[in-house]
Amino acid sequence: MSFPPRQPQEAADFLAANPDIEAVDLILTDANGVARGKRLRPHELAQVYAHGRYLPGSILGLDLLGHDVHDTGLVWDDGDADRLCLPVAGSLVRSPWQPRPTAQALLSMYELDGRPAHGDPRHALARAVGRLGELGYTPVAAIELEFYLLDAASIASGRPRPIGSRAETTRVYEVDALDELGEFLSDLHRAADVQGVPSETAISEFAPGQYELTLHHRTDALRAVDEAIMWKRLVRGVAARHGMAATFMAKPFTGQSGSGMHVHVSLNDRDGRNVFAAEDPAGTPLLGQAIAGLMLTMADAQAVFAPHANSYRRFRAQSYAPLIANWGINNRSVSLRIPAGPAPSRHLEHRVAGADANPYLVLAVVLEGIRKGLLERLNPGAPVLANGYDHPGERIPATWLDAIERAEASAFLREALGADFLRVYTAIKRQEWDKFDAEVSELDWRWGLGI
Repeated sequence: MSFPPRQPQEAADFLAANPDIEAVDLILTDANGVARGKRLRPHELAQVYAHGRYLPGSILGLDLLGHDVHDTGLVWDDGDADRLCLPVAGSLVRSPWQPRPTAQALLSMYELDGRPAHGDPRHALARAVGRLGELGYTPVAAIELEFYLLDAASIASGRPRPIGSRAETTRVYEVDALDELGEFLSDLHRAADVQGVPSETAISEFAPGQYELTLHHRTDALRAVDEAIMWKRLVRGVAARHGMAATFMAKPFTGQSGSGMHVHVSLNDRDGRNVFAAEDPAGTPLLGQAIAGLMLTMADAQAVFAPHANSYRRFRAQSYAPLIANWGINNRSVSLRIPAGPAPSRHLEHRVAGADANPYLVLAVVLEGIRKGLLERLNPGAPVLANGYDHPGERIPATWLDAIERAEASAFLREALGADFLRVYTAIKRQEWDKFDAEVSELDWRWGLGI
């Protein structure tokens, strides 16, 4: 194996065009989607782009609280050894929300002999994209992320609440709710333009303080997810400048809607034609096979789509979060939807993942599910024509532990993500589940103090 080509000219050109930069953040995304890395002085950047930067492999073996997960094999099994991190080409951009002139670049981690480090989730997606490429297909992808904007002072008080003048009112698709965020949205789009992140339509979502901004689709699926990673950091940063806090937590409030990550995918052939495109709203037979593969693998992948204890609070009937592996045409009650639109735009929308999931892993297992459906020429059966919550079919795991156990035993995930990465991921999830399950919460006191 060999390392990808270095990009020293990218750093030189950036610094020449941005001589005011005072700091550069190097960002490595771990299995939970947490940004980890270092902050450099600008004079260090040229060395990073010429030779890379060493970081301990154990930072990809941390749980959500930042504690070592020894069962990943990334801590003391190799003496907490360093790996080499290289910048992702095209990811060096300004971070315009920062209080002083700052830039950032995404990293990917490699073993010292050039092999992709198996704990790096970005490599799992690169592998899935490459395997579809071997079949002659290029995935076209877009990531939609819902999020809540919270009053920052309310978080400090320990009682988070959504922003807005009518915080008790559902304001779904209400334009006045967007007017109240006019300056924030303008700054958000300006920052996205600076970073080359293709932010588009803004929507006031189903719950007070909940919003979604769409990202334009990309024919480079890795770039699409890099931009989703950048987008989440950008939203949090711009929100903080406006005295708010943004959260992509799956279910921040009891009785309110959860935040999802909707993944839109089509496939181009070697001539750049969408192989799902058809005047028929159901698309082509290849689209049907892709959907069937996703239905078959959905339950195995639930620990990726819903990676935390809170994730499972989102899955309720009539909640827009699906409970069953099913599909439909222009139907938001199902897990796999074919949206309405002109024939050339025909694609599938995967509606299972929460906004708290790691986008690299979500798209990786989605693409691998599609690949399985194509290779085995699977049949999805008839689409759901009415309420998908009433439709019979395989229910996806309803609890965190069930999902973890299913993932640990999954031959599909071992093949899709690689056995080494799956061991890392499930070890992290096991440790997190054990900690969470052992915690005595306020709810325990409220329910049990009088027993």
